[in-house]
Amino acid sequence: MFESAELGHKISKTTFDAAVPELREALLNAQFDLAQQAKFPVIILIGGLDGAGRSETVNLLNEWMDPRFLQTHGMGEPSDEEMERPMMWRFWRALPPKGRIGLFLGSWYTWPILHRVKGHTNEAELVQSLERARRFEKMLTDEGALVLKFWLHLSREKQLARLKLLEKSPLTRWRVTQRDWEHYKQYDKFLTVNESVIRHTSTAEAPWLIIEGEDHRYRSLTIGQSVLQSLRKRLDESTNPVTPEQVTAAPLLPAIDKRDLLHALDQTRRLGKAEYRKLLEKYQGKLALLSRDPRFQKLTVVVAFEGNDAAGKGGAIRRITGALDARRYQIIPVAAPTEEERAQPYLWRFWRHIPRRGRIAIFDRSWYGRVLVERIENFCNASDWMRAYGEINDFEGQLVRNRILVVKFWLAISKEEQLKRFKEREKIGFKRFKITDEDWRNRDKWEAYEHAVCDMVDHTSTETAPWTLVEANDKNFARIKILKTLCKQIERAMKAQA
Repeated sequence: MFESAELGHKISKTTFDAAVPELREALLNAQFDLAQQAKFPVIILIGGLDGAGRSETVNLLNEWMDPRFLQTHGMGEPSDEEMERPMMWRFWRALPPKGRIGLFLGSWYTWPILHRVKGHTNEAELVQSLERARRFEKMLTDEGALVLKFWLHLSREKQLARLKLLEKSPLTRWRVTQRDWEHYKQYDKFLTVNESVIRHTSTAEAPWLIIEGEDHRYRSLTIGQSVLQSLRKRLDESTNPVTPEQVTAAPLLPAIDKRDLLHALDQTRRLGKAEYRKLLEKYQGKLALLSRDPRFQKLTVVVAFEGNDAAGKGGAIRRITGALDARRYQIIPVAAPTEEERAQPYLWRFWRHIPRRGRIAIFDRSWYGRVLVERIENFCNASDWMRAYGEINDFEGQLVRNRILVVKFWLAISKEEQLKRFKEREKIGFKRFKITDEDWRNRDKWEAYEHAVCDMVDHTSTETAPWTLVEANDKNFARIKILKTLCKQIERAMKAQA
């Protein structure tokens, strides 16, 4: 695989000096066009062997391009804050918005490679992590991102010569560490793992370009010209977009009509006031004790609330937070995305709110908006909401693998009960803000939403992140069921850690 990078490419100083000014001007012009269009982001990964010129390449691209539109991220050892969250959290936070370029020295491939070389993982675990990386990059490109991946390679002999040359000069000696020499001793292991990584993750949407790293002029011009050509090609495509009629739609999912899933809920279930108060005290007290248990400090909890309009999500959330220390939780109300959020992939605004250990994040509506309101209101096309099922399952899977408890509630009420609550809200002064014209419009699409909910549950209720359907015609019953379920799942998660 790496033979093509062993051709001894060299470029003379004269040729290099003559080519650079024109290349730099063209790169800057492409950057300005990218910023002006602001239709897609560019993500550049610089990977490869120690001594192959990764840092020099990053520094050179920063010199050649305008830093106002270029975000550089050196992804070294994760910080304590990053260690308390899923590995991908730090990369999601660093993604560039539309119109900008993100340059990564170190990426989501770095740790899978190191862990495999050091024997911390086996081959199957490496392949699983690479498959997750493929799906992540597929999500980025489906969202419109231009992903460019460069792998800088050196033969064993050239890596040794490069490290010795750097170590010899007082000006570059600091760049060679004991870690570099340890990696050199494991050259064959790195070569095997690197080949596996590139073979599994070089895709049509985001291919790897393998470049010989010995000659810095060849390396620099090749990468600079590749970035320019790829960027200019995408800019030209954006200027002449494909019409909707030319787009090949993703195959539609089989029609799923499982509305019996919701109709089967027993909406006659009730709790009297006396029993409700007794159970509320019991489960709020239990939740308070669980959240103060020392084992809870090793756990993160993410709670997602979805449901019909006026189903009682806000009231249920207040009964949860009433049992918690305000320093331990955050409520994230999810509305229409902001301009900042629209400039990022869909899940970005949810990744950014994933809390640290010992904390609870409560989402008042969630990432399921794409397969509910955005689907019904045609805010995204069919291929977007259909692929969202897999992306959401990947997202929740990453959370669960990082010891994050994901609890999902759908609060269901009958159409008649919703009408009753709407009318009550219109009459009560301090509740009028809760009812809007949009709520009435959504009600007109009751059947469409019902169908979408059943599809959502069918595709995203997994063993590790199942949905809990809540009969919410009676608010007292719904609140107790939610508190009881949350306590049970937290207790189970803490026992699993023991």
